[in-house]
Amino acid sequence: MDVSGGRSTGGAWGLLGGTFDPVHCAHLAIAEQTREALGLAGVLFVPAAVPPHKLGQRITPVEHRIAMVELAIAGNPDFRVSRVEVDRPGPSYTADTVERLLADPPQPWDAAAGLVLILSVEALVGLESWHEPERLLRACRVAVAPRRGYPVRARAWMAEHFPGYDDRVIELDGPDLGHSASDIRERVAAGLSIRYLVPPAVEAYIRDHRLYRTGPDGARLRS
Repeated sequence: MDVSGGRSTGGAWGLLGGTFDPVHCAHLAIAEQTREALGLAGVLFVPAAVPPHKLGQRITPVEHRIAMVELAIAGNPDFRVSRVEVDRPGPSYTADTVERLLADPPQPWDAAAGLVLILSVEALVGLESWHEPERLLRACRVAVAPRRGYPVRARAWMAEHFPGYDDRVIELDGPDLGHSASDIRERVAAGLSIRYLVPPAVEAYIRDHRLYRTGPDGARLRS
C-alpha cells in the first residue's frame, strides 16, 4: 500500500477522503481536531481518482490534487496521504477503500484498532446514495463534523435512515467552518485572493500551475 509522509504509530487512524480540488484549510482543521478529540494515531488523506458522484464533471488531474495534499500536510507528522484510490481502476468507492486498507495496511498499523471515516454532516446525509453503505458502516466507525447550513444531528439521522448502525457514529463538536473547494475555484477564476483559505504552499502551487483559471469563453483552462 503506497502511503507517504508522517510518522508510523499504532492505534486507530482517521480516514479523510475527497476530491481535494483543492485541499483547503478546513480539511486540515477537521483532520487535526478529529485526531485530537478521538485520540487517533493519525489521519490518512485519500484523494479520489474518479469520484462516483462527480462522473462527467470537470475535475483537476489527480496528480495535481495529490501534489497539493502533500504540500498541505507537509510538516505534520500525524498526517499521511494514500494513493489507494488513485492506483486502482474505476470509480472510488469508500467501502472498497476501507476494506483494502484494513486488509493491506501500511506498517506498522494496528488493523485491529480499525479506521474512523471522517465526514461532514453534509456528506453524511448523502450516505444512502453511496455504494453499499451498510458494508462501509460494518467496516469502520464514522466521525461526523458539523457543516454550516446542515442542522442535522448525526446519530438521530443515522437511527432513522440506517437503523441499528447509529452506534457506529461519533458526533464531533467542530470545527464548523464555511470553506468550500468550489468557492475557492470560483475565486481563483475571478482573480480574487485565496490567501488564508488554503495553505501558502497550495496557493503557490495553484498560481504556478495556473489551476482553476478561465479562458475568454468562461471555460476552465487546462494546466
